[in-house]
Amino acid sequence: MAIYEMRTYDVVVGKMGEVVRLYRDEGFPALKAGGFDAKLVAYFTGDIGAMHQLIHIWKFDDDADRRRHWDGVFADTDFMAFAAKLRPMLRNQQNKLMMAAPWGPQV
Repeated sequence: MAIYEMRTYDVVVGKMGEVVRLYRDEGFPALKAGGFDAKLVAYFTGDIGAMHQLIHIWKFDDDADRRRHWDGVFADTDFMAFAAKLRPMLRNQQNKLMMAAPWGPQV
């Protein structure tokens, strides 16, 4: 059964524009170049309620697939160069693992 991982990053107030630019220009291109974007479901930015958040959701076949994916991402030098620039602009990170309910759309 597929598992989904939702990663939520709380961005330092006033840094969201820089975070968006950095992801657009360096982070996402590094994910695409490494083929890591294949597991990506969506990226979001918070607008109302919990603001200053960057949220992304990933779909994996199982936990072993998830671990292989992140091992590859964290071994990628281009992505890690991007991450070194991003991390000072983040206050917190939360990860949730979820399974799709047996009803409704299956993404």
